[in-house]
Amino acid sequence: MKTIVAVDNNWGIGKNGKLLVNLPEDLKYFKEKTLGKVVVMGRATFESLPGKSPLKGRINIVLSRNPDFNPDCIICRTIDEVFNVLESYDTEDVFIIGGQEIYKQFFPYCSEYLVTRINNVFNADKHFENLDVREDMELVWKSETHIENGIEYQFTEYRRKLFERRTDAGV
Repeated sequence: MKTIVAVDNNWGIGKNGKLLVNLPEDLKYFKEKTLGKVVVMGRATFESLPGKSPLKGRINIVLSRNPDFNPDCIICRTIDEVFNVLESYDTEDVFIIGGQEIYKQFFPYCSEYLVTRINNVFNADKHFENLDVREDMELVWKSETHIENGIEYQFTEYRRKLFERRTDAGV
């Protein structure tokens, strides 16, 4: 599974249920990466989508404990239910798209993290884990710097390091 997220310099991701900044090229990048794939999100993220509608051209899975929440997409009440549904899909086609609690719950199960790094600090009330301080993560790619609406950002990719178990007698 993969995570896709946009973060500021403090790894902030949102404020008051909204993205920190509107970057049309980042939204285009998000669409390019997720189109034809499976996206997993929480209820609040779903409700922040335009028209509170499923993302077109993608399998939308929403995790919500609210029994009255029933939009036109796949609704799961527990993380175990999500994993049961995901058994029908290739894990390479699954993207975790937020919000904060969903990112936290699925973090251990993802191997790739597509992170738009916004060179700015916003007054965020939701955050993503700082991948730069984790020993089990490595930055494997970054784009050139983009500037949009006066804001600099880069597309980056992090991967979870695979630790090989040593088999020699010294370990």
